[in-house]
Amino acid sequence: MKYTGILFVFSFLLTQISAQDSLWIRRIYDEALLRGHAHENLRQLCKDIGPRLSGSAQAQMAVDWSYEKMNSYHFDAVKKQEITVPHWERGTTESAWYKSINKYEPVHKLHLLALGGSIGTNGLLEAEVIEFKTLTDLKNAKRKDVEGKIVFLNQPMDAAQIQTFKAYGACYAIRGNGAVEASKLGAKAVVIRSLGLPIDAHPHTGSMHYEKDIPKIPAAALATTDADALSAALQAGKVHFYLEMDCREFPDATSHNVMAELKGSKFPDQIITIGGHLDSWDTGEGAHDDGAGVIHCLEALRILNELGWQPTHTIRVVFFMNEENGNQGGKQYATWCLANGEKQIAALESDRGGFAPRGFGLDGPDQYLSLLQSFEPVLRSYDLHVFEKGYGGVDIGPLKDVYPGIPLFGFVPDSQRYFDYHHAPSDVFESVNKRELELGAAAIASFVYLLDQKL
Repeated sequence: MKYTGILFVFSFLLTQISAQDSLWIRRIYDEALLRGHAHENLRQLCKDIGPRLSGSAQAQMAVDWSYEKMNSYHFDAVKKQEITVPHWERGTTESAWYKSINKYEPVHKLHLLALGGSIGTNGLLEAEVIEFKTLTDLKNAKRKDVEGKIVFLNQPMDAAQIQTFKAYGACYAIRGNGAVEASKLGAKAVVIRSLGLPIDAHPHTGSMHYEKDIPKIPAAALATTDADALSAALQAGKVHFYLEMDCREFPDATSHNVMAELKGSKFPDQIITIGGHLDSWDTGEGAHDDGAGVIHCLEALRILNELGWQPTHTIRVVFFMNEENGNQGGKQYATWCLANGEKQIAALESDRGGFAPRGFGLDGPDQYLSLLQSFEPVLRSYDLHVFEKGYGGVDIGPLKDVYPGIPLFGFVPDSQRYFDYHHAPSDVFESVNKRELELGAAAIASFVYLLDQKL
């Protein structure tokens, strides 16, 4: 379905917010804040099921829980979409130490996590460690200085960045590409400084990749406190690093996206997709990433249904599987939609945590920006002020490939604490504020209501 050249002209008459719209949004917020289900549903997902890495038993339990929960709310067309996902397991808890060379000093135990997709060490791996501040510094190094050593990439997130996702993006490469670049120079393993702003003892895992014909080496992330300590020890002299990891990869597994709908009254064949990803990393409980996101969207649909709202277009909520280490849920959903001849007209994703809502970003043609900004007058009183070009989300991103020009919207909460918890053992239910979670669900429900009315 082509969008270029057939975009709507969003006139004032089409986009103005009526008094009736304002009353509906007030009702949405009242339902979320006074009678909401979001916090209890997140508790069930985090505490009764736990971490949900693709291919795991917990991921399958989350699929079943989601299917039953959607049916309990009497949504339309509740279904599981079968997909194929990678299956990687961490195995026995990682162990790591460092010790200064050429002088007596006790070993220092480290807080460390294998990066997702890493190979194991096949027993205890020991080597001298060499530090680089950036991936570019490593690429410019000489093989003779790196070969046979363990590479330590110690690039901190830039605390001066107001938008923390920019700080994350600037140093993501040390995690994603560090193992490949270190292996090219003959390194035995790579450890990185965790991608997180706090200086604490919680290491942050996350996906990394290997390249064909480049030997695979183990890859792990150090807690920021330990990264600072290791760097200080290296300034004083040579250091040996000891590492053991038991992670391994298994054959691809069968899993599912889970989805449900509210059927449209006027254009039931035109679909607005909303959702987040059901999977999480295997540490913590995946509360902010992305338990909050799927619960936001589930609660938004529940609220609209509970209030007796009948959408013009079909609203479909999707819990995507496998965003963290493959995005097979997003890719296979887009392919499935196209194969079924569906008319996807817009999509929204929540995947930035359960913090206080700030607004929405647009990834799509500029013509939709005026539509997005027309929502601001009625939503400003609910502390929403971000209505600008931005990012949609990993899961809904593949829709752009099969529906060129489709507008993708991303829910934007406050980002200042997100990287305290991202991919870390501290991402647990207790880290999510009940009221902030409820406000996020209400903001998304209000956005969906307006989007459906004005498209």
